[in-house]
Amino acid sequence: MGGISDYMTRDHAECDERFARAEEAAQARDWEALAGKLDAFVEMARRHFDLEESLLFPAFEQRTGMSAGPTQIMRSEHEQMRELIESLVGAAAARDADGYAGFAETLLLMMQQHNLKEEQVLYPMIDAALGADEEALLERMQGAHA
Repeated sequence: MGGISDYMTRDHAECDERFARAEEAAQARDWEALAGKLDAFVEMARRHFDLEESLLFPAFEQRTGMSAGPTQIMRSEHEQMRELIESLVGAAAARDADGYAGFAETLLLMMQQHNLKEEQVLYPMIDAALGADEEALLERMQGAHA
């Protein structure tokens, strides 16, 4: 794997870990803990999506000329996940355990499929397309992450 693949795969793992912590609090119906854990997940997921959409995908599209391909599909999936995340937040605020569980299950499946496509297909394509420019983009991404 290349630098971007490694970096973004680690980012996925951190998002997944934060999601799991929120899920544990929801299953325990610990609404106080859930609020903080869900906020941490939401913040990380939004930052991850923004990083891809503002830096990573445009760099790939500019280099390859592909703007209607895999990055368009990923953006669409991000939008679907954003909507599910908002539903999760609403269910948590309403202390709706069943609603939360349903949205969480759907979101988890979508994240797993989405991450697999990015990690197995898109990120390696980006690593290959960017070549020597990958390191400079990775530095910009890490700076935006800070």
